[in-house]
Amino acid sequence: MNTHIYIITLLLTSVFMVSCESKKAPEEAQTEVINSNLVTLTDAQLANTHIKTGKASTKNIATVLKVNGKVDVPPQNMVSISAPMGGYLKQTSLLPGMHVNKGQVLATLEDQQYIQMQQSFLSSQVKVNVLNKDYQRQLELNKEQASSDKVMQQAKAALDQETVNMNALKATLQMIGINTNGLRSNQYVKTVSLKSPIDGYVSKVNVNIGKYVTPSEVIFDLINPTDIHLNLQLFEKDISRLSVGQQLICYAPSHPEKKYHCQIILISKDVNANKTIDVHCHFSEYDHTLLPGMYLTAEIEINAYNGLSVPEQAVVFFEGTHYIFVAKDKYHFTLSAVETGENENGFISVKSLENIDFNTTDIVLEDAYTLLMKLKNTEE
Repeated sequence: MNTHIYIITLLLTSVFMVSCESKKAPEEAQTEVINSNLVTLTDAQLANTHIKTGKASTKNIATVLKVNGKVDVPPQNMVSISAPMGGYLKQTSLLPGMHVNKGQVLATLEDQQYIQMQQSFLSSQVKVNVLNKDYQRQLELNKEQASSDKVMQQAKAALDQETVNMNALKATLQMIGINTNGLRSNQYVKTVSLKSPIDGYVSKVNVNIGKYVTPSEVIFDLINPTDIHLNLQLFEKDISRLSVGQQLICYAPSHPEKKYHCQIILISKDVNANKTIDVHCHFSEYDHTLLPGMYLTAEIEINAYNGLSVPEQAVVFFEGTHYIFVAKDKYHFTLSAVETGENENGFISVKSLENIDFNTTDIVLEDAYTLLMKLKNTEE
């Protein structure tokens, strides 16, 4: 009896152990899948992807420094128009943004002082003629010893003094645009014209018709935009990475597709209150759409080097590490950790952390995230 019980017990134990082994097998198989970095695709799965394989390429990769700046105009290309003697603004048709030519009349002014100054000049001119004749007469009398040296010298001093006064009035009238050669006692110039000293555009109009303007008041601001430049502001830590002559590109944040090429022409030696340093750049070509005061973003390439790079679509980021997929064959792909560097124009530099030679090994260049999703779903 005991023998039969022992045999039955032994058989039940064997059956129980076999049953346990059969239950553990799938769990162990699942563990193998979880720890594997291998992804296998079928023909149907492969047809639904955009996977493209190939080798990494050697490209010139540079660190791109992005900074902000604005379009500026050098002082010699900005002109403030004022009335040298003041006056009432009689006429102007200027509006901000209008183009003006050098010598073009910007506005006309009128004031009673213009007439009074012309009157003073004509009166002084008459006095000079009278004093000159008196001096010539005294000079002849002195030669004949009919007049003393003192009288002659007094006549000469009076002539010189009035000549100085006349020439000062003449220079003042010419400064405000009145030609003294054509002045007559019965023909006075009642208005003066303000003319543009440059070809350019009207930036500001600060007055209106009928307003009295003083000599210190700016009536118009003009800009010659043909020599506009880009003024960038860089932090102190980045200045050592730049040099005069260095090339860069810039664009408006609202239109990043339109690029403007520039060259650094000057790096300031002063630090601004906000701890930045001004860097002045010249545009390679003038574009009329660039306006003074416009904000631009600049990209400056620094520390360029040749290195292995892959398209950005080839690199995936998972659990704090960057990876690429190595193509074993058409259907099998292995996840491989890499160290990434700089990226530029859609490419990113890579370095294998698993001693894989990317020069000779095919990798997935596009749609790598599809494989990562397949791998994660398999693990789950």
